[in-house]
Amino acid sequence: MAGDSNDLILPSPGGEDTDALVGVLAVQGDVREHRFAIEQLGFRTRAVKRPADLEDLDALTMPGGESSAMLMALDGQGLTEPLIEFVRSDKPVLATCAGMILCATTVEGPKQRSFGVLDIHVVRNGYGRQIRSGTFALSTDHKDGLPDPIPGVFIRAPRIVDVGPGVEVLARRGADAALVRSGRLFAACFHPELQDGHPVLELFARTVRQSLAEASSVGHPRRLAR
Repeated sequence: MAGDSNDLILPSPGGEDTDALVGVLAVQGDVREHRFAIEQLGFRTRAVKRPADLEDLDALTMPGGESSAMLMALDGQGLTEPLIEFVRSDKPVLATCAGMILCATTVEGPKQRSFGVLDIHVVRNGYGRQIRSGTFALSTDHKDGLPDPIPGVFIRAPRIVDVGPGVEVLARRGADAALVRSGRLFAACFHPELQDGHPVLELFARTVRQSLAEASSVGHPRRLAR
């Protein structure tokens, strides 16, 4: 029997590989939706389930799901510390919903340990129960070339209640930060992967391509498609 397709490196649509290989953290959550969305951008993807899966990645996405379940799975796979090291590496990372919770410095509702790599204070399920979920217009002031407004799908979403001085707010839901960045780390309370061609995904794609171009300009060889 063939292995689980989630363990494979999947090519971009049309069968043509690109230089960029983007990992999708695959221990729990909406992994399939993230892989599909990233492949639609023209990148190859790899499911990240163990430390070795982080090798040779150009970027990483950390999907939504249940953050406490993710923490247990990461510990069980010996993936916690390698994952933190990757997120600190300044390669592009997109963390959505539970992925954002993992990256935060402070988590409440209830309190929970986290990676402490992004200076934000997050309240889990801060927008209420499932009945409060929905799509909301987010203001951007056209930061990083984002249109204004952009849509955001919030599903039992975490709420950012404080942002540190080194973190830039790119989009807001009312007065609340909903999309932030620190270097090449992007974090969203909402789910851009659930909407085709979402501007946040396009911004992430531009960042990945810029990162590859910068690596090439300083003499790092570009990896051949495998």
